[in-house]
Amino acid sequence: MQAIARLYDRFVDMMALVAALMLVWLMVSVVVSVIMRNIGIQPFAWLFTSSEYALLYMTMLGAPWLVRKKGHVHIELVTAALPPLARMIVSRFVAALCVIVCVVLAWKGFDLFQTNLERNDYDVRAYFYPRWLLTVCFPIAFGVMAIEFARFVFGRELMHSGKAGIHE
Repeated sequence: MQAIARLYDRFVDMMALVAALMLVWLMVSVVVSVIMRNIGIQPFAWLFTSSEYALLYMTMLGAPWLVRKKGHVHIELVTAALPPLARMIVSRFVAALCVIVCVVLAWKGFDLFQTNLERNDYDVRAYFYPRWLLTVCFPIAFGVMAIEFARFVFGRELMHSGKAGIHE
């Protein structure tokens, strides 16, 4: 079981690494586009399209890692004022709601992915890109986020630290 947990953790880390590489690509593509414009050359159309795709992949693939690191924005003003037992109950309840939302979004994302596969849909811009390659990240990312939120529901660690304000 520990081997599966380690493999899963490496999978989440790999998703975060791909998201980081997408961020680097965004920087490179913007710099190249600006340089091309400044020297009077029309930037390649695929630079814009690939940047748009990178925004989607970066967001979806980085989100589970962000959940694990408690990097998503949430306000702890209320939970910081609660006694420890109440904070634990509220934190686990909020994490459970997050699991439910992520499971629903993963299910709907999988439905969309299947629809794109069945219809053989393409995103047609600078090039023909199978739409299922865009929508496949929805069930994966939301499914993994559901697992990460479930760790806060059933694990020892709480999603809310109980400290109001900025802490890193």
